[in-house]
Amino acid sequence: MFIQTESTPNPATLKFLPGQTVLEAGTADFPDAVGKDVSPLAARVFSVDGVKGVFLGNDFVTVTKTDAVEWDHIKPAILGAIMEHFQSGQPVMAEGAEASSGHTENDGPDSAIVNQIKVLLDTRVRPAVAQDGGDITFHGFEKGIVYLHMQGACAGCPSSTLTLKMGIENLLRHYIPEVTEVRPVAV
Repeated sequence: MFIQTESTPNPATLKFLPGQTVLEAGTADFPDAVGKDVSPLAARVFSVDGVKGVFLGNDFVTVTKTDAVEWDHIKPAILGAIMEHFQSGQPVMAEGAEASSGHTENDGPDSAIVNQIKVLLDTRVRPAVAQDGGDITFHGFEKGIVYLHMQGACAGCPSSTLTLKMGIENLLRHYIPEVTEVRPVAV
């Protein structure tokens, strides 16, 4: 098994591509070790000292390290943990655990606008963000403000504010006049 790695705009995060499907659908975000037991793969990666967060996508694993360690020191152990997991035959997610589809449900008076926002996020934003090892999901819409949750490499990325304001906000405002602003939200 050959696992490729790619850098991300977030220097504390690397994207690992095992060359096979990680999750059939959705994503799984583990910004810390809490809840790692729902994913044998995440638990194995968290066993490496210096791992701060794990994000699972369709065909990648994004790992965020602590500031106390360097990639040169922990990258080989992470590669080994991912390889061991896929060779073990264990599932990526524990039985009964499901990956997240991402978006928060909304069926209020603005549901038509919210559906437009979700379609634009799914077709224009999320594929590009996945290239960088992360995900951005809809969290809410209120009085013209869109609230988005950043995950994986996007969470804590130095360029995330620029991505939100200059990229996503401009895109949404262009196609949906009711949108006036985009703000990040921590979940």
